[in-house]
Amino acid sequence: MTTPRINDVEFQDLLHLEPHGPDTFVAIPARYPWGDRLFGGQVVAQALSAAGETVDQSRPAHSLHSYFIRPGSAFEPIRYEVERLRDGRSFSTRQVVARQSGGAILNLSVSFQINEDEADVSIATIPDELPGPDDPGLADSSWGGLIERRATELPDGRMGYWVRITADIGDDPADHQSALAFMSDAAPSRAARSPHPDFMNDKSDRYRFQGASLDHAVWFHRPSDPREWHWFDMQSHGLSGGRGLVTGDVLGLHGLHVATIVQQVLLRRRRDQS
Repeated sequence: MTTPRINDVEFQDLLHLEPHGPDTFVAIPARYPWGDRLFGGQVVAQALSAAGETVDQSRPAHSLHSYFIRPGSAFEPIRYEVERLRDGRSFSTRQVVARQSGGAILNLSVSFQINEDEADVSIATIPDELPGPDDPGLADSSWGGLIERRATELPDGRMGYWVRITADIGDDPADHQSALAFMSDAAPSRAARSPHPDFMNDKSDRYRFQGASLDHAVWFHRPSDPREWHWFDMQSHGLSGGRGLVTGDVLGLHGLHVATIVQQVLLRRRRDQS
């Protein structure tokens, strides 16, 4: 098949799922700037969309947990097999396995919940000293044709990104959640590398380390529009056994806490690099 480069694909095309039997869907891949491997955020977003196809629209996702099993190929479609684990009065639970010819590439569990009229308290805040996304001093670390990023650091050692989707994704709340899931994998890796003794905090780091996402979780707290800027406030929790753990708060431009991310990253020093 001819795989479109990420600069040439519409986000809605990435989210389009072709039914292939009961609770089974097929979606297209895309080629990213780093080569032949799929972007994990794309696979998570598509798996979330596949799970949502089997749930009533009145139940948005409130959390997802995923394991990246093997790298996905950008040169063949991805098959998403959904298992309906439970439909209760308030919650629905789904499991999704993403497959290509080499086997499973992702296992995702996602829980959906009816909207409930209960207390709403937001505690996380945007730091006062944080420059805005349009500050000319921020490093532009955008990639692909769908995502825009501005990197920054704070005096206490935290680091993060302003991130937004640049595509027209419409007004469907389910698509907005999938877009946020797509964005959620575009922020943790740099913070995961930051405590390593060989971390140089420049572009050479991507060649100095062998890295990959191992598992990834997102808690959705409130609706948001991913076409607007979001602050991804990332914090490393150290390194052990070739793995790094990162947590992050995601806040909208006006300070509303919309999601929380946790990711574990494989991080090995390349022995063949000087």
